[in-house]
Amino acid sequence: MRMAETSAWSRIEIIQGDITRLAVDAIVNAANERLAGGGGVDGAIHRAAGQAELQAACRKLGGCPTGDAKLTPGFALPARFIIHTVGPVWAGGHTGESDLLASCYRRSLEVARDAGCRTVAFPAISTGVYGYPFEAATEVALRTLLAALPAMPELEHVILVFFGAPDFEAAQRVAERLRRAQGS
Repeated sequence: MRMAETSAWSRIEIIQGDITRLAVDAIVNAANERLAGGGGVDGAIHRAAGQAELQAACRKLGGCPTGDAKLTPGFALPARFIIHTVGPVWAGGHTGESDLLASCYRRSLEVARDAGCRTVAFPAISTGVYGYPFEAATEVALRTLLAALPAMPELEHVILVFFGAPDFEAAQRVAERLRRAQGS
């Protein structure tokens, strides 16, 4: 689903697919603070990129705090780079989780821009084992992208990638609701 109502919306696409197969400048990895690889999208990215090479590159970075983002090569992926970001663990929504999640998206965009990227793809951050409610996390992602993209014209295309149909369809509903609320 491509949205074209405003310049920022026109640069955001929501798709269903496998983020490890996208030929974009950078994909974002929903990582842990040790950047050690894990389950879900993190494990899939490590396996597809080449576990040994990616783990060696991640070790050199010395971890990543929650809300920040760090860059490695894409190795065997079609993407040139992997941007590793660490989302917050959901603790009920009263301990700054939305600010930390927004920071993940902002910092990832900044890292992508600074690396010369024009295209970047994001998975759903913090919605798996970290327990962030899916629709709330998707709204944070979209609001953050919409706020940040106008100041980053270098980033031409941002893709939100959802592996399963239920998440993809829920993300489309969140986007539609947000567009209506904004009068877009």
